Amino acid sequence: MANKPKEVPAQEQDEQPGKEHEMTPQPEYIRENYKGSDKLKGKKALITGGDSGIGRAVAVHFAREGADVAIVYLNEDKDAKDTLRLIEQEGRKGVLISGDIGDETFCQKAVKQAVKELGGLDILVNNAAEQHDQTDLRDISKDQLQRTFQTNIFSMFYMTKAALEHMKEGSAIVNSTSVTSYRGSDHLMDYASTKGAITAFTRSLSANLAEKKIRVNAVAPGPIWTPLIPASFDKKKVQEFGQDAPLGRPGQPSEVAPAYVLLASEDGSYITGQVIHVNGGEQVGS
Repeated sequence: MANKPKEVPAQEQDEQPGKEHEMTPQPEYIRENYKGSDKLKGKKALITGGDSGIGRAVAVHFAREGADVAIVYLNEDKDAKDTLRLIEQEGRKGVLISGDIGDETFCQKAVKQAVKELGGLDILVNNAAEQHDQTDLRDISKDQLQRTFQTNIFSMFYMTKAALEHMKEGSAIVNSTSVTSYRGSDHLMDYASTKGAITAFTRSLSANLAEKKIRVNAVAPGPIWTPLIPASFDKKKVQEFGQDAPLGRPGQPSEVAPAYVLLASEDGSYITGQVIHVNGGEQVGS
């Protein structure tokens, strides 16, 4: 069960954004007792970083709630195919789209493909991200800085601009920000900066689109057990990951995804411009 601490053995991966099938233990993407209730019946969703981690969990939860789902991923083909299988097991249509979301042209093509194959677009989840552990600002190279911003925040502008051509009243956008947006991070300075930008982007875009009745919100996860963790940190940090959270453990993607369901569905019809904190009890400013 997700609320029981699992021992995390020392491990690391040498390439981002990481591979879920190589993780021990495997992340939990949905609880066995999660019952769908057609909260997203007939909806069409596009999720970036949907192959693994939080993105996979959101994809499977959306499918269980009745949505067809297109997932965008970089090059993690096995994880993506596993997620597609999980979507289809829920009786919904899944679409795989591979490419670099830091490229605006690709984002435009990805949205067009999703709309064509799904028959429309009602929900956009901007979730994909990368992070690089650096304890000295002087070690953050120009290339790393540009790459982190391209992937984490520029992509949200690119993807959302393309998606808005197809979204209408009642549509929803959910962005993945982070607890680091609120408290910072002394070893993820560029990553935390992008997450702060995402929080501001969410609030600004929500005000911009309120008249069109398109809701824009965000989720700010804390320490969640995803492939990005062993792909970002050394073995010691991975083994200790999440232990300093008030609940004393890392969270599972299955514990985050229901927040995305809330914000994407009619249950969140009077919520826009907000951030839900799923962080194991850390107190942060809203």
